[in-house]
Amino acid sequence: MTTEKINTPVPADDERAGNFIRTFIDEDLESGHYKSVHTRFPPEPNGYLHIGHAKSICLNFGIGHDYKGLTNLRFDDTNPVKEDVEYVDSIQEDVRWLGFEWHDKPYYASDYFDKLYECAEELIKKGLAYVDDLTADEVREYRGTLTEPGKNSPWRDRSVEENLDLFRRMKAGEFPDGSKSLRAKIDMASPNINLRDPALYRIRKAHHHRTGDKWVIYPMYDYTHSISDAIENISHSLCTLEFEDHRPLYDWVLEALDWPVPRPRQIEFARLNLEYTLMSKRKLLQLVKENYVDGWDDPRLPTIAALRRRGFTPEAIRLFCDRIGVAKRDSWIEYYWLEKAVRDDLNPQVKRVMAVLKPLKVVVENWPEGETKEFSAPYFPDEPDKMPFRPLTFEREIYIEADDFLLDPPKKFYRLGPGREVLLRWGYYIHCHDVVKDENGEVTELRCTYSEEPRGFGAGQGGQPAVIHWVPAASSIKARVRVYDRLFKVPRPKGDLKKEMSADSLVECPEARLEPSLGGVKPGERFQFERLGYFIADEKLHTAETPTFNRIVSLRDKR
Repeated sequence: MTTEKINTPVPADDERAGNFIRTFIDEDLESGHYKSVHTRFPPEPNGYLHIGHAKSICLNFGIGHDYKGLTNLRFDDTNPVKEDVEYVDSIQEDVRWLGFEWHDKPYYASDYFDKLYECAEELIKKGLAYVDDLTADEVREYRGTLTEPGKNSPWRDRSVEENLDLFRRMKAGEFPDGSKSLRAKIDMASPNINLRDPALYRIRKAHHHRTGDKWVIYPMYDYTHSISDAIENISHSLCTLEFEDHRPLYDWVLEALDWPVPRPRQIEFARLNLEYTLMSKRKLLQLVKENYVDGWDDPRLPTIAALRRRGFTPEAIRLFCDRIGVAKRDSWIEYYWLEKAVRDDLNPQVKRVMAVLKPLKVVVENWPEGETKEFSAPYFPDEPDKMPFRPLTFEREIYIEADDFLLDPPKKFYRLGPGREVLLRWGYYIHCHDVVKDENGEVTELRCTYSEEPRGFGAGQGGQPAVIHWVPAASSIKARVRVYDRLFKVPRPKGDLKKEMSADSLVECPEARLEPSLGGVKPGERFQFERLGYFIADEKLHTAETPTFNRIVSLRDKR
């Protein structure tokens, strides 16, 4: 069996934290080409944002802030078939949750539909655009390949007057969907396929969530993007690397329209490729629609809404984005770096408590029935003065983790077994002398005795006992705990959901038990369950009657 090596390069000095972009911006400011910096974040409202968008958000808003400039939030709402107000609302919530605020108000490409139409007519009048009757399949056939030039459409040489008439009739709704399009007249032999007479408008008779039924033709993204940036006086249009080949078209549109200078400058950076996740909105939508996951905020997904519900903090995501930097070339980032950022953020601030996910009852036979004893335990063992101590109650019956006991423990298993001894965290030593099984031979109960000093039956070096966590049986809180892990079992999933999804991405622990101090926890509170990981009280499902916790991240990465 071979393991695929993950490529996680350390960013070069000129790439770390987006320095190569900042170098370009510094040069533009020093030359006087731009007087100030104005960036934008332009999501399509056709799905929920994911961790890759978080990288772009941190970059655009971070640069706007650092240069004392402005950053716009602009929705690229040019495809009404796939857009929804739900997505618009979720995107605004995600940006704010990450700690950023946009300039003025949310902007929309649909704000500029009238201006975009006027610009299209101007291109027609200049002989730089024409109405084409080729079908989508015919357009692909005429476009050519990377090694062969395309060929002109039979409709390419229509007169200005005919093109204007047809375009206005397209706008009036006279033609069916897909029957005509408006294309730029550039160069069908260009080595850049994006310049081979790209489409500017298509007919799409669909209701728009903001403009209603006013429009039956909608502009294409590349055309809309450049003009929207120019209208908003964007200085630097930061795009992911797949738009590098589109930059000549971005510039062509503004030059063809004689747009006043300075015009926006497009700069590309590598998108985030994070292992064990998918960054395709189409695939994420499939996961949701086909019920592979429980909605867009299922904590296994890489959406910002899901990461928020899982318990990630905005500070951790910003820390992750800062650490991986912004590169000029594509690469894969190990999931380890995201988990490490979360741990580094949570470690100094969350309380340590005890919980047992798979409880195994222990009866301490030499402890008097009905008697209890209270211990004090710090929330922060390494910093005992940081917070008040919480009480722990010891009883005759307690629960330990089922995984901390084996009937026939191997040599390197240092926890509890028949004839062995362990130390209960903040409590006594217990020695196992008997095991109770059910009719199927499964262990259901341990019989132990306690002592205040070790008796030499530990399995560690020199007979020292291991330390394990526990909770009292009678006064513990029954809870539902969900242990989340990576959604895919392969580092670089290609989208074959049935083969690549991990069966262990969610493990339910419906009989978990929590220490009594967790009785008044509110949704959204985070804790470290000692030896188990970081957990959060689920923001949607946690109640006093049904405590529900999600594992945010384990204590150690399985890198």
